[in-house]
Amino acid sequence: MGLHSAAPASFPAQAALARVEPGEPIAIIDIGSNSVRLVAYAGLSRAPTPLYNEKVLCGLGRNVLSTGRLHEEGMRRALQALARFRELCRTIRVGRTFVLATAAARDAENGPAFLEAAEAACGEPIQLLSGRREAELSAFGVISGFHAPDGVVGDLGGGSLELVDVRGAAVGRGVTTPLGGLALQDLSGNSIKKARKIAADTLKKAAPQLETLRGRTFYAVGGTWRALARLQQAARNYPLRVMHGYGIDPAEELRFLDVVESVDAATLAAVESVSEARRPLLAFGAVVLEEIIRTGRPREIAISATGVREGLLYELLDSASRSLDPLLVAASDLNRMRARCPGHGPELQDWTDAFMASLDTPETADERRLRHAACLLADVGWRTHPDYRGEQSLNLIAHGAFVGIDHPGRAYLAVSVFFRHEGVAPEKASPTLRQLAGARLFEQARLLGAALRVAFPISVAMEGVLPRTPLLVEDGALVLRLPEDLRALASDRLSSRLRGLARLLGVEARIAVA
Repeated sequence: MGLHSAAPASFPAQAALARVEPGEPIAIIDIGSNSVRLVAYAGLSRAPTPLYNEKVLCGLGRNVLSTGRLHEEGMRRALQALARFRELCRTIRVGRTFVLATAAARDAENGPAFLEAAEAACGEPIQLLSGRREAELSAFGVISGFHAPDGVVGDLGGGSLELVDVRGAAVGRGVTTPLGGLALQDLSGNSIKKARKIAADTLKKAAPQLETLRGRTFYAVGGTWRALARLQQAARNYPLRVMHGYGIDPAEELRFLDVVESVDAATLAAVESVSEARRPLLAFGAVVLEEIIRTGRPREIAISATGVREGLLYELLDSASRSLDPLLVAASDLNRMRARCPGHGPELQDWTDAFMASLDTPETADERRLRHAACLLADVGWRTHPDYRGEQSLNLIAHGAFVGIDHPGRAYLAVSVFFRHEGVAPEKASPTLRQLAGARLFEQARLLGAALRVAFPISVAMEGVLPRTPLLVEDGALVLRLPEDLRALASDRLSSRLRGLARLLGVEARIAVA
């Protein structure tokens, strides 16, 4: 199975890009088999920020395989939603709207007539995606939302399941199957037993995609799988209710999926967080995921909140923008909006680069990018009341709309900035975030937090000071160098914080003025 670069392909991306002004809101309407959704973004960016997100569960594809036609009530609801979305886009002053349609409109005999009415309702041309094109955009969505992804993307909609291999920014040939939740419910006559056999038989045709999955990550895209993940989090009392980047052990997931398939959905913990229209599809989504796990034997399941829509935005970017790190882009945006002096964040990155390079224990490349993100986020809580800066910074970062980061990374970012405000005693940190970060990242967070506690009393979060005041481990001692004209910065408070960092390193501390 060949791989190709994630460059603009069949969609006329560059022509569309010419009509998107920098900083101008952009919207995508996704007409799916189960739902019709509008997402408006603040602009075209490597880390796009949603301005507004609305979904209507229409069930367009209900019984389409058995009847050959889109559901009448579903069409009525979809057209009503599209007319509403048109007005919302006008209110938001969206500059460019893309409208995509997928499996249900592809497969139904009355699909063309519906699309004609839908274009009139939303006032925009509609791109009818082929199964292969849908798989490609789903893959681009995962590339846009994960740092160096490596595995197989599975996008489960109401009418179809798309599978495609991803390795970094390279995308394999995708395959589409009729295993969407509504389609499988229809094909099986609402029988879970029959659904299992259909899923097993159908996925044999996806062997080129699934045979590469063993020992890699399965990226689960789609509302039904996100709903299952939300219920699984509730069942295990998981502390961070953020879907994107949530990692699941396949063996643990198989046990949970078996429960979902065998009980009434209404009895599941936190089921009230799942819309009533989606609950009947949970068991069918569980059947498909279970078969993928048993056949593909992935190392991990990662839940993705980015898919076709984000994939289209990613494709619209130029090659230089696509190569950017979305976590660092998002952290830079937050630093620019909320820090006292945005130029201080990049200086913190350089200052801590030199400090970390002077240590005996090297960072990994991923630890370095997390540290750089933490430096950009270090001052985002400064407007909060002093007694709550640590707590509020932690909440803002742990629950922020970041991509390109997993949950241990989120915990590291949140805890490191918390320590910068509250001190680095381990017991001060949330036990759940400490466990989520893991032993190594937690200690890295303490180390960075202690270094930031030294940086802020000498720089007061302003640029221009840190480049003149290097902090290094030299000849077995932690040394902060101050130029003669900054001698007055030396104080008992600064010395105390320097000694606190030195204790973590097991060395002596001193301030050198020259």
